[in-house]
Amino acid sequence: MLQLKKSVVLASLRLPFREALGVAARMGAEGVEINARTELRPAELSQTGIRQIRKWLGDFNLSVSCVQFPTNQGYESLERIDERIEGTKAAMRLANDLGCRIVSNRVGPIPSDQADSRRGTLTAALHDLAAYSLKSGAWLAIRTGTNSGPELADLLSGFPQGALAIDFDPAELMIFRHSPEEAMKALGQAVAHFRARDAVRDMSSGSTMEVQLGRGTIDFSNLFGMLEEHQYRGFISVERNQETGSAFECSQALEYLEQLFS
Repeated sequence: MLQLKKSVVLASLRLPFREALGVAARMGAEGVEINARTELRPAELSQTGIRQIRKWLGDFNLSVSCVQFPTNQGYESLERIDERIEGTKAAMRLANDLGCRIVSNRVGPIPSDQADSRRGTLTAALHDLAAYSLKSGAWLAIRTGTNSGPELADLLSGFPQGALAIDFDPAELMIFRHSPEEAMKALGQAVAHFRARDAVRDMSSGSTMEVQLGRGTIDFSNLFGMLEEHQYRGFISVERNQETGSAFECSQALEYLEQLFS
């Protein structure tokens, strides 16, 4: 049976780091997602600093569910690619130091043409990161969205099983007009982190927007049932974007998840 392991994306709380940890714990979260670009930057953290962060996490009985390392460009672009790869590796080391095995980032568009140089750049970068995961102890989880489930599954087929993981974001898939159910069918066995984000399509404008969890059209019961088939054991994280996010909405989202699992 699928177990609910609740996590909160700290950035959604819009609070100072240590204060956000306390709020997440009082909400009943077991884990938190940390941003390695805006909250804890690897280059600015000494071993003493890491020990302090681990102590704070322990004080609140929290684990790190995921380390997010968002980049301005994907790994398909040659522009400053070495910098993005090295930054991702630093985030992987930080994740391992904090007891986490997942670093999440979008990989950028996947060219369908195997001969496209951008696809070669993308796969080379991902092979480098997949190999580094064996040294760092943390794996790159590709966040869904821009690319469809079958497109990502095709990309993963070129790697050994387990070399890369999936950070499943159903709302982002909907925003880019992809089916979350189709994506779960294609990627379920590789999902290492799940984002409980909801969305709804505005029929008048044809656009799709994020909404508070439970107020959209995503069938979470169905998606969780599919996850259960793959014996998923990871965290389910609630997140609201920076413009509309709040501690209150995250707390409501956790309550909604509890109702689904009750």
